[in-house]
Amino acid sequence: MRYTGILTLCIVGTFGLTACDRSQSQKDVEKALEDVNVIDETNLNDIMLTVADPNEAVTYFARTAAVNPNRIDLKRGLASSLVRANRPREATKAWQDVIALPSSTPEDRVDYADALIRANQWEAAEAQLNQVPPTHETFKRYRLEAIIADSNKEWKKADSFYDIAVGLTTRPSGTLNNWGYSKLTRGEYAEAERLFTEALTYDAGLFTAKNNLVLARAAQRKYDMPVISMTQVEHAELLHTAALSAIKQGDISTGKALLSDAISTHPQHFDAAVRSLEALEDAA
Repeated sequence: MRYTGILTLCIVGTFGLTACDRSQSQKDVEKALEDVNVIDETNLNDIMLTVADPNEAVTYFARTAAVNPNRIDLKRGLASSLVRANRPREATKAWQDVIALPSSTPEDRVDYADALIRANQWEAAEAQLNQVPPTHETFKRYRLEAIIADSNKEWKKADSFYDIAVGLTTRPSGTLNNWGYSKLTRGEYAEAERLFTEALTYDAGLFTAKNNLVLARAAQRKYDMPVISMTQVEHAELLHTAALSAIKQGDISTGKALLSDAISTHPQHFDAAVRSLEALEDAA
């Protein structure tokens, strides 16, 4: 009897250990699966924020954030996706929800200001940027500061902010183009020409900068094409831009010649240039 009792205790002890081992093993499996799910979700979030259709991303983040209302990363994803989807007014409300959370960062406030500018709420955007600590020195913050200073015609301030922003990024072409356009609107044509040329050294395919460069040169009555990389279609379009600038400044014969060049340069029918030339000839 005594041996039977001991054997029973041993069997019970063995089953107890086995059950304990299984329970621990199950917890380990669940933890591993949880970690995998977090990794998968992070990858999915990244995809939604970059290559996914913006409106699909909005739906995804709105649905996921509703299930996880305390997840600031999902609220950020929703706000960013609304900006990508060109829905700035909704984006401002989404960013407002983000910055209301205790875990929000200065960069969230910068992104909120960006959405406000896109929604044409310039004063509100400036107010938000004024709340960003001066120690938060990022490219996006200073680019927005420059844009707002530009809108207020605070030229010295704008130049200072543009200069800082350009120094904080390895891809300054867009900012240099904006800065050049600011100079163009102020009538500082030579400086605008320099900035557009510099922008193209960072991105030779930026057609907006090419077109602006031709405008800056034409404002100085320099109607010849700049020495930059361009396709045949771009060449024709830039000739057309120069022609219209020449005509606007009263250089009619030069404008006609440039329009003719644009028509002959374009590999297909260049309807806009043809119409412009016909209009000039009819007026004559």
